[in-house]
Amino acid sequence: MNSTVAADSPSWAHQLQQVFKWVIYALLIVNWTYYIYEDWTRAGHTLTAASSLLDWTSAFATSIDVTAWFVLLAMFELETYVLEDEHWTGWVAHIVHGIRLLCFLMIAHTVYAFAVTVADHGDTVPVEDVANLCGLSGQGVSYVYNLEYTEINDQTCGSLSSGSRFYWVGEDPVVSDRDGLDLERDLAWADLIEAVVWLIILAAIEIVVRLQERKITGGWLLAVMNLSKRLLYLVLIGLGVYWASLGHWLYFWDELLWIGGFAAIEMNVSEWRSEILEESDPIPRRDGLDG
Repeated sequence: MNSTVAADSPSWAHQLQQVFKWVIYALLIVNWTYYIYEDWTRAGHTLTAASSLLDWTSAFATSIDVTAWFVLLAMFELETYVLEDEHWTGWVAHIVHGIRLLCFLMIAHTVYAFAVTVADHGDTVPVEDVANLCGLSGQGVSYVYNLEYTEINDQTCGSLSSGSRFYWVGEDPVVSDRDGLDLERDLAWADLIEAVVWLIILAAIEIVVRLQERKITGGWLLAVMNLSKRLLYLVLIGLGVYWASLGHWLYFWDELLWIGGFAAIEMNVSEWRSEILEESDPIPRRDGLDG
């Protein structure tokens, strides 16, 4: 909603901001295609003919999640930068807010899918009558360690694990040794925590945007929302460092990209706030509790 400022004063700082924004968006699209490929590859190990619709949506939870994030970014970009106040009519606002609500529901599905995964991984079910992985060769079972899936066959069974005790990972035709199972549980919790943290950040951004729609640019509520977002971004960076320590550098990179994407939205919101203050000067800012 603050594109007027950008058009009237295209400073080098504003131009740099736009370059940063679109580079981040382009890189996120590249990562999105990788996650679709990754989900498809894992689905080949975890889905069977008997898999339910929930099993399918859970297998592609990341792809669904990232798609929702892209649409959310687009809606926030429309509201905080592209559309000017005179174009923000009632029906446009309802459409944008409705699409954002749908995206929130899609992301909530991801939280649910990750919670189901955590619950499934909580059960320790041993593989009976198997002392080494070659006993599972040719049965359509895969071995997983650190999110790497390998089909168990005569060529791979002897090199995957030196353990003598194996466990089913969730309800999928996937097994791992004790260390692998514990790691899968930790990674499942990391996925769930990340999804919940992002959902809270989204709620905070939504509150900030709704307040600025009402010309509210200050007050304790905005201060709390902005501080909360900064702290939660630090949590996300911590999760990224954890994934990187396990060799998943792409996940760390992806986390930084998404933080950068929403940092671009934050810059839009900041410009929009400056425009509101200029238009209302010398009227003092309204407190976050004002209606």
